[in-house]
Amino acid sequence: MSPGFTLARLAVREASRRRLSLALAGITLVAVGFSAWGFGRLVHLAPGGVPLTPLQVRLAAMQLLIFVMFMFSGILALGGIFLGAPAIAGDIESGVALAVMARPVARSELLLGRWLGLALLVAVYAAATTALEFFVVARITGYAVPDPAAGIAYMVVEGLSLLTLAVALSTRLAAMTAGITAAGLFFIVWIGGIVGNIGHALHNAALAHVGTVTRLVLPSDALWRGAEYAMEAPLVVLAEAQRAAAAANPFFSPEPDSAAYLAWVAVWFLLVLALALWSFHSREL
Repeated sequence: MSPGFTLARLAVREASRRRLSLALAGITLVAVGFSAWGFGRLVHLAPGGVPLTPLQVRLAAMQLLIFVMFMFSGILALGGIFLGAPAIAGDIESGVALAVMARPVARSELLLGRWLGLALLVAVYAAATTALEFFVVARITGYAVPDPAAGIAYMVVEGLSLLTLAVALSTRLAAMTAGITAAGLFFIVWIGGIVGNIGHALHNAALAHVGTVTRLVLPSDALWRGAEYAMEAPLVVLAEAQRAAAAANPFFSPEPDSAAYLAWVAVWFLLVLALALWSFHSREL
């Protein structure tokens, strides 16, 4: 087994020793259980003494699901950040990096091994939690997500984008500084996406360009929009897209991410990992 895969396995084992997996599983079960209770209450709503029709229940379930998954995307993003922030910085500060590379292990193997192990944790957690939430909503309310595979994939890649950014920052910054910087960029890009959507709705090119630039710098907001679109019923998309103000709604996506943008996301991952490798190689330990 190559050193990179060995280090990836050790990263997963280290997270297990810190009971990270157990903590995430507990938080997830509580969150899904609470949301299941909320969706169950939705089914029995009767405003004015008139029960909701099955169609109304499914439409309400769609909107509530998007809101729940929006909160989960934030948790997933911050989880990826705080997993990645100490990935290299922690090894450097503790002296582990010097000890490992004395074996010898190349710096690229150390960085990519750490990233691969943590990426596996983020991907499994994001996919399992998203699939579980989709299943619970479908069983309780009857609303089946139109494109669950795409929704799961977008959530996974969003988490990986923040993890990758945090790992890259950790090659130069202390763990806490890297985490705070990555979290700050995540929220700036989220706000930038909203500003850009408002610009599109108002046909204001300057505001629209803000969203374009921020989504090129960090694709997390655009990936969330892709997941959001995958969860929307086609008839709702068709109806809402007729309204000019719909594009400004942070809980509605009028169209999926383009193939060109998804290609840019793949390039973005390669560029950030390449930058992380260069940064780590050029740093004195």
